[in-house]
Amino acid sequence: MGLLEDLINRSGSGCELCGTTANLSIYEVPPVSTGGVDGSLLACDTCKNQIEDPEAMDANHWRCLNDSMWSEHNPVKVVAWRMLSRLKAEGWSQDLLDMMYLEDETLTWAKATGEGLLESEKVIHRDVNGVILENGDNVVLIKDLKVKGSSLVAKQGTAVRRISLDRENAEYIEGKVGAQQIVIITKYVKKT
Repeated sequence: MGLLEDLINRSGSGCELCGTTANLSIYEVPPVSTGGVDGSLLACDTCKNQIEDPEAMDANHWRCLNDSMWSEHNPVKVVAWRMLSRLKAEGWSQDLLDMMYLEDETLTWAKATGEGLLESEKVIHRDVNGVILENGDNVVLIKDLKVKGSSLVAKQGTAVRRISLDRENAEYIEGKVGAQQIVIITKYVKKT
C-alpha cells in the first residue's frame, strides 16, 4: 500500500483537519517532514491553501479544529496547534490552545516553523548576501570549511540541500555534506 492509501485508511477518507471528503491530497508537515504516515496528513484543498497562504485565512473554517486537535496522530496535532496559534487573536482559538496538550517532542515540531510567535520574536536566518533562508532551502558554501570533530573539509561550491534552521540562533543552519549532517554558520553560505 502507498502513502495515499495509508492516509485514506487512517482518516476514513476525509480531511484530517476539517473532515470534508472532496479534493483530498497529501500534505507533508514542515519544516523538513519525515515523510510517510508519521510526517504527513490527508488534507483538502481549502485547508492546504489556508495553511500555505496566511492571507487566505478564513477563521470560521478553522473552528473544525475543536475536534481534530484531539487526533491521536502527531502530524494532525502539529498543524492544529499551528493554525490555532495563527488565529490566537480570536477568543475561541486561544481557548482551544489553552486546552491543547502536546508532548515535548511534538511541541518542538509544532514550533519549528515559528508559527505563533510575534514578528519581533522570530529568529531570521540570512545568507552572506542578506537573503532570508527557510527550512528546506538549498545553499552553496562560499568558502572551504573544516568540520569540527572530523577530518572532513567541506569545499567551497559544495551544495547543501534541504537545510534545517536552528530556531534559537540566527547564525546556525544544519545540512548534509556528503553523508554527514553538520552545523554551518550562515555567513558562509549563499542561497541557490
